[in-house]
Amino acid sequence: MKVILLSDVYKHGVAGEVVDVKDGFARNWLIPKKLAVQATEGALKQAEALRSQAAARKAALEDRLNELGRQINGVELVFGRRASPTGKLFGSVTTSEIADELLKKTGIDINRRRISQIPLREVGVHEVPVRLGTEVSPMLKVVIVREEEYESYLQQQAEAPQTEAVAEGEEAAAGNVVEAVQEAVENVVEAVTDAVENAVEAVKEAVSGEPAEEEEKQSE
Repeated sequence: MKVILLSDVYKHGVAGEVVDVKDGFARNWLIPKKLAVQATEGALKQAEALRSQAAARKAALEDRLNELGRQINGVELVFGRRASPTGKLFGSVTTSEIADELLKKTGIDINRRRISQIPLREVGVHEVPVRLGTEVSPMLKVVIVREEEYESYLQQQAEAPQTEAVAEGEEAAAGNVVEAVQEAVENVVEAVTDAVENAVEAVKEAVSGEPAEEEEKQSE
C-alpha cells in the first residue's frame, strides 16, 4: 500500500514522503497511530506542503546523525563479565547494554538497532560499528574485562591522564635542561674563541714591534 507519512518513521522515511509498505503494517499500525494516511489522490494534494518540506527535514536529520556519529566515534565503553579461563564469557554483552552504557557516558541516546549485531562473547577489545549518517562510520571501543579486574581497569584508566601529564612535564623539563646546557657550551666556546683571538693579536703586535726597536737602536 502507498501511504503518505505524517511523521518520521524509523527505516521507512520522514514526514511528507510517499512510501510503499505492507498492507497490514499500514492498516494496523501507521494509519491507526496517525503516522500515515493512504496515498489517495485527495490526500496527495493535501500533502503537497509536507512533501516540499521532506527534503529539508531529511537533510537536517542526516546532518544531526553525522554530528552524533562524530561525537561517539572512538568512545570507550568498559564492561566487567564473568569469564572462563580461556576468556569465553558466561553470556554476552548485548546491543541494549552498549546503548545504555553509551547514554550513561555521553548522554547520547542511540537506538540499539543502529549498533552492530555481532555478538560479543570474549574478553578483550572489540571495535563495534554504529550506523549513523553517511559522512562518518563511527566505531565504539568496547572493552570487556574479567569481573574481578573491572575496578582495577577503571582505576588505571582514570590514572592514565595524570601519568601522561607528569611525563609531558618531565619531558618539558628535560628539554629546558638541554637548552640551558647548549647555551652554556656556546657561551664557553665563544669566550675561548675571544681569548684565543686576543692572544693571537697580542703575539702579532709583540712580533711586529721587535724589528722596529732593533732598527731604532742601529740608527743611534
